Order: sequence, then structure tokens, then C-alpha cells
Amino acid sequence: MKTSTQFGSILIIAGTTIGAGMLALPLAAAGLGFSLAISLMIFFWLLMSYTALLMIEVHQDAPKQVSLHGLAHHYLGKTGQWVATFAMLFLFYALCSAYIAGGSEQLSQRVSSLFETDIASPWVALVFTALVAGLVTVGTRTVDWVNRCLFAVKMLALVLMFFILLPKVDVSHLAAAPVSQGLLISALPIIFTSFGFHGSIPSVVRYLGKDTSALKRVILIGSAIPLIIYCLWLLASQGSLSQASLLANPGLSAMLLQLSTLVSHPFMSNAVNLFAELALATSFLGVSLGLFDFVQDMLKSRRITASIVTFVPPLVFAIFYPQGFILALGYAAVALVILAIYLPVAMVLVKRKQASPHGQYQVQGGKLCLALATLAGSLIIVAQFWPA
Repeated sequence: MKTSTQFGSILIIAGTTIGAGMLALPLAAAGLGFSLAISLMIFFWLLMSYTALLMIEVHQDAPKQVSLHGLAHHYLGKTGQWVATFAMLFLFYALCSAYIAGGSEQLSQRVSSLFETDIASPWVALVFTALVAGLVTVGTRTVDWVNRCLFAVKMLALVLMFFILLPKVDVSHLAAAPVSQGLLISALPIIFTSFGFHGSIPSVVRYLGKDTSALKRVILIGSAIPLIIYCLWLLASQGSLSQASLLANPGLSAMLLQLSTLVSHPFMSNAVNLFAELALATSFLGVSLGLFDFVQDMLKSRRITASIVTFVPPLVFAIFYPQGFILALGYAAVALVILAIYLPVAMVLVKRKQASPHGQYQVQGGKLCLALATLAGSLIIVAQFWPA
């Protein structure tokens, strides 16, 4: 297995996970206090890494080119396949629509500032979507190399943010205690969705083949990178601003303004904006790649047809009905629980009942860990609908 493709796959997992929503994590976790927030981060990383490894286990007995659509049918029959299809399309179309809306808005602002002219938003959205669609349609290798370049620049922007903010950390801010049980419950779905990358796993399996040791390495390293970055971002933001100020000004723009005022550094706002733009782009690439492979497997179609089905619906909704899919994102945690917890657990239970070749990879933990993962997913869904 080439080291280069493993490295690229790690960055696809990490790039898909680290989206622009990362910037809002300090706000979601503000009422928890730093210690509890970090503990939840580690817990959800362990949970999502565990269920991702379950996905690697179930891929062993399935064809290399199969997506989650085919996996669900292979192990769970038509009913499981329909559940997987609905959850996948609901979540990924909502995400792609949001990425198109956000990405075209950012691109439009960039073009307007450079050329001092306004361009109609639908045209910007069309061009932005066409660029990403072209990369995804060409293949995973192209997405890999473009993602590497974007990820490298994104990390440079992030390092600059940390370089500016970390010297401003006040240890007393990190000692703040949790404010209320309600804030803890409302934070659970947000932190959980920050570790969602499972829709990209079948695409990575296609890219690497069924080399279990390589896939395990890619999953664990690719998901650990976001964990480390999230923890550093919480340290920098919650350590720089007091819990009271974060709770008093819950908007993202207000928080970023406070940070810029605190550090009084001319590069701070530019670094944040650059990171947000590139985080959105790398997440869009990873999510749309996973959706493209899913659609192609579902329809058994040519790449051009799969590309049209992948990108046209979210483009239309981003232009004409943006609020509908932004509203759907409020329930992203429910769809992600189905995709990243319930389905892997159900497929593994079926697989382990079947006669598998001796020596095949099996995730440690047995039925106890499967039950605990299912319980954790159920608690996240309860938290999603818990009255504020």
C-alpha cells in the first residue's frame, strides 16, 4: 500500500471532519467549562472511531466498490437499505446545500472585493458547484491532491490563529464550572456532529482497497487530527475569553470580534476568514465525494449521471430554498446517529452471526461495546429533541 495514498486518505477523513462549524464549538461548549468540554470531545472521538472501525469490519465481506447503500442491502436487506438511503441522502444533501450556500456567499464577497463589482449569487453558486463537481467526477485521486493543497493552507491559517491566541490564555478562564444541565444536553448533538466522517469511509475503502491495517491507521489518525485541533481551539478561545463573555455574546461573529479586539492583531480576522473558507471547501469535497460514490452505487450509473444527481438537487435548494435545508441541518445529529452508530452496529451483529473466514479482523469489545454505542446514540437523539 502506497504511503502517499494513505496520507491522502488521512487528510480526506480529517478535512471532511474539520468544517467551518468548528469555529462555533467554543460557543456550544461555553456553558460546560473547559474540562468537561474536553472530556466530551475525547468521548465522542472514541465513540466515532469505534463505529468507524466497525465499518471497516463489515467491508471485509463486501465488494471493494460498494457504498453504504450496498453494504446495508448486503447485511440488512431491503429495509436496512431504505433506512441507510434516507439517512444518507437527508444528511448529505442538507450538508451540500449548506456548503454551496455558504461557499458561494464567501466566493461572491471575495470576487466583489477583488474586482469591485457585484456578481449575481446564483451564478457564483453555479460556478462554485461546477468546480467541486468536476473534481469529484474525475475521481478520488484528484480530490485527494486538491484536498492536500487546501488542507495545508488551512493548517497554516490555523497555526497563525493559535500563535496569536495561545499567549493570551488565562488559566482562570479554564477553571470555570458547568453552568447548567440544559446547556450540557444542548451541546451533546453539536459536539457529536463535529466528528462525523463516516459517509466518506466507503470512498476511502475504494481508494485504498481492503487493506485492513492501512484502513485502521487512516481512520484512527484521520479522526485524531480533528480531536487535537478542536482541543487546541477550545484552549485558545475559552482560555482567552471568560465563560461569562462567551455566554453573554452567543453569536459567532460576536465571539470573533471579541477575540480580534483582545489580541489587536491585524492578521487575526484574515486568518479566521481564510480558515473558515478552506474548512468549508475541504468539508464540501469530502462530503460530496461520499455522496457521489453512494449515488453511483445506488443507481449503478455512469459518473456523469451520478454527478448530476449528486450536485443538482443541493444547488437548486441552495439557490431557491436555502432555509429548508438549513432547517434540516438542525436534525443532522439524528441522521448521523443512524449512519454512524445504528447501521454499523446492526451490520456487525449480522456479520458476526454469519460464518466468517478464520482470522478476519474483528473490533474488540464484543456485545457490551456495541450496546454502549447504541445507548450513546440514543442519548444523542434524546438530547436533540430535549426542550431548550
